[in-house]
Amino acid sequence: MSTTDTPTPPLVASAAAPAVGPRRRRSLAGYLFMPVLLALVLLLTYFEVNRRDLDSTESKRLAFNFIVARTVEHLILTAYSTVLVLVIAIPVGILLTRSFARPITPVAIAVFNIGQAVPTIGLLLIFAIVWNIGTVPTVVALAAYTTLPVLRNTMVGLTQVDASVIESARGMGMTKLAVLTRIELPLAVPVIMAGLRTALTINVGTATLGAFVGAGGLGSLIVSGFSSNHPFITIVGGILV
Repeated sequence: MSTTDTPTPPLVASAAAPAVGPRRRRSLAGYLFMPVLLALVLLLTYFEVNRRDLDSTESKRLAFNFIVARTVEHLILTAYSTVLVLVIAIPVGILLTRSFARPITPVAIAVFNIGQAVPTIGLLLIFAIVWNIGTVPTVVALAAYTTLPVLRNTMVGLTQVDASVIESARGMGMTKLAVLTRIELPLAVPVIMAGLRTALTINVGTATLGAFVGAGGLGSLIVSGFSSNHPFITIVGGILV
């Protein structure tokens, strides 16, 4: 008498399956921790501003409309400078990875290194002399200071593309431009985005210095707090930045 054995599912798969849920929850908690913390800090700051007995200067500088206007100015400075960085860094990075331009690559990198080596406040003052005070010198100074991370990551991302993939594409009859736009750049996007995140983080912080050359932004809260001897205004400005 023969019996048919019923196959049992592998125990490894059933044991490993429950681990996916906790891992995903830990990942989600990691992503949400910082936004929730920032929202909590901003909420506590809002309650503290409304709770305190403010004098006339503090009431003017910490008014909701005033803070919103300075925040918009700060975002404009950050956005304009970041777009300018992308317009400069990505094309130059592509150019410097081409074979005909490699002899000048060290010189170009040295020039962009100078932009990041010079203190931002120094660049602001130099460009303010050239273009007068305001938004333009601040945007140019921020772009000069943060071009290098995006430029370097663009070059690294393009040079790390597997040469065999490029050769296969060329063997299929694709032009150099098609290989660049359809293979090299898409594969380099994660590395380029890492450089962009670095540049954006630097721009958000250093845009505060634009207040020294009349560009506004949240830095004006910090500057006005120092100049009028109101530390609470300075603290609120620092928290918002």
